[in-house]
Amino acid sequence: MKKTRLIIVILVLIFIVSILTYFANQQSNTTNNSGKIGVAVSVGPEVEFVNAVGGDKVNVTLMVPSGADPHTYEPLPNQLRELSNDKMYVEVGTPLEFETNYMERLESINPNMLIVNASEGIDLIPNTAENESGSDPHVWVSPKNAKIMVENIYQGLVQIDPANKEYYTKNRDQYLQQLDELDENITESLKGKENSTIIVYHPAWGYFCRDYNLKEIAIEAGGKEPTSQGIANLIDVAKNGNIKVIFVEPQYDPKSADVVASEIGGQVLPVDDLAENYVENMKKVAETFSKV
Repeated sequence: MKKTRLIIVILVLIFIVSILTYFANQQSNTTNNSGKIGVAVSVGPEVEFVNAVGGDKVNVTLMVPSGADPHTYEPLPNQLRELSNDKMYVEVGTPLEFETNYMERLESINPNMLIVNASEGIDLIPNTAENESGSDPHVWVSPKNAKIMVENIYQGLVQIDPANKEYYTKNRDQYLQQLDELDENITESLKGKENSTIIVYHPAWGYFCRDYNLKEIAIEAGGKEPTSQGIANLIDVAKNGNIKVIFVEPQYDPKSADVVASEIGGQVLPVDDLAENYVENMKKVAETFSKV
């Protein structure tokens, strides 16, 4: 009898400890989140866009992490778990493989999450550089496009949190001014380079080239490594155009670019279209492209 009572007491204690632990964890989660709005984004530049508008009222989750390729990346289980608590997802909204492959699944994980199409209102250009049909997905490399993306993000945050509209409006306006200044800075950096040709590994810079009167030629063709004939053709183009710089994004193997650069007596320089520190990075990109 005593043994039975002891077992009952132990079970009750275990139950009480479990309940207390559960509520402690719930309280910890609430404290950690601090009431911030969870916002998931596909690519790095959107992190700055959301933080610029949302300020201390948002917590941003980046789905395609630094160094990963949004054309091939697969979301991890921990990312999907975190996504289930987010209030808003900012999709690029173009034919970006990560989104075309996974957005339906991401939406099913959290059907109450607001989906914001950041590219709504952007004048899309054909994806001719990748020899594919449809639109060029890399809209964010244009500061002019970035302004439209920021406006779409602002509208989404106001829809979710209308009580803080004034706060978001102030932040949006300040950041849009930074993007205007960035546009002016890039124009100044590239003065005299109009109609120049840039050879890049991955053709991510179509919108940038459109805005600043450059021409883009890619080493990669249709998402595949170039053939030996393709490399030979690029070498001829570079020599005929007196091009001495090849640009490579950090997500890709520079081996092919190194071959071309070696044959033309040139150099390989890094440019990143996916960096999270958008304004500062794009200034650096413009300075790098000015070396053509």
